[in-house]
Amino acid sequence: MKIPNGLYDKLKWVCLIFLPALSTAYSALAGIWNLPYAEQVPATVTVVSLFLGTLLGVSSAEYNRVQQQDSDRRKAA
Repeated sequence: MKIPNGLYDKLKWVCLIFLPALSTAYSALAGIWNLPYAEQVPATVTVVSLFLGTLLGVSSAEYNRVQQQDSDRRKAA
């Protein structure tokens, strides 16, 4: 699966920065303000973050594999 660079960068930011911050913020605020689903919302956000992170990892590994193959071909030529 190939993801365009711009989309990859945005999704990486969402996975590494936004979703963990959202999960933590909701968890903390739920305790202060008695918001509903204090455990379910952060757990769901964490699962989504993990899922997206896994997809990004697969995409990154595939990209690196193709880059290595291209480099090897250039060296052999």
